[in-house]
Amino acid sequence: MRLTSLTALAALAGGSAFAQEVNVYSYRQPELIEPIFDVFTEETGIAVNVAFLNAGMVERLQAEGERSPADLVFTVDIARLMEIVEAGVIQPVDSDILTADIPAAFRDPENRWFAVTSRARVVYAAKDRVADEDITTYEDLADPKWKGRICTRPGTHEYNVALAGAYLLHHGEEATRTWLEGLKANLAKKPQGNDRAQVKSIWAGECDISLGNTYYMGQMLADPEQKDWAESVRLLFPVFENGGTHVNISGVAMTKAAPNRDNAVKLMEFLASPEGQQLYAELNNEYPISPETPPSDLVASWGSFTPDTLELKDLAAARPPALRLIEEVDFDG
Repeated sequence: MRLTSLTALAALAGGSAFAQEVNVYSYRQPELIEPIFDVFTEETGIAVNVAFLNAGMVERLQAEGERSPADLVFTVDIARLMEIVEAGVIQPVDSDILTADIPAAFRDPENRWFAVTSRARVVYAAKDRVADEDITTYEDLADPKWKGRICTRPGTHEYNVALAGAYLLHHGEEATRTWLEGLKANLAKKPQGNDRAQVKSIWAGECDISLGNTYYMGQMLADPEQKDWAESVRLLFPVFENGGTHVNISGVAMTKAAPNRDNAVKLMEFLASPEGQQLYAELNNEYPISPETPPSDLVASWGSFTPDTLELKDLAAARPPALRLIEEVDFDG
């Protein structure tokens, strides 16, 4: 069963034809999680009902309180996940399976949230205009040699705020401000659109490099209208000086209300299992958080990298000061 509105999902609180179900509020795009939920339903007989939100998840859960029909929340970016946790609308989940399958670095010490995938924020580079050695660090993005050659989605988007937050943790406030100013000076056009739109701009000759999450390459290659964009670029995995490649997560948490708690735990455990992790790897071109599950052949073909070692909780805490700096330099202006 699939629901696409909050009104429809809220109606489930009054009863449903499904004897076994679990209700989800999700910031994740439908195409990224519905195929995995379909497999879970086929194997368990538990229906997954999903309401997809663009914003306002915390406010919705706070307003619904104990009456909320939602069992689980799914989101991208550790900062957004921590926002939900800190709002007091979720509950911890003690599961030996989750503890065994998810490495400690990818779950909350108090079992309030659990990562299910990871992704790197990398550089998409024009194959015919940029060499591999031209850009090796995030610091390079502020080099004047890239003036008028960089495209990116808005700096205030969560993906870029997280990257700026990581830069802040590595280098401090003044260096981050200088870096943001340098990056802004190198932009070919006003920040707009999503990560795939930036690759289209490279393909069209509007810029030479862009910032983007790794899994978008897989999505573009699978889309006949976007395949040419993807084939015009290569992925480069920059690192922070004295650090690694910036990595963020998608994650899940259980709501405080959770009317279908047992089924919700089963879904969480399925997503962390070898089968669930392999599905994520093959269907979404994301990196599994399980060290036992390899990336898909396509993802592996993009090359290996060394993940940055910043702790996710620190990355989440860096979001407010990073966003403040982005706004102070008027990055999107």
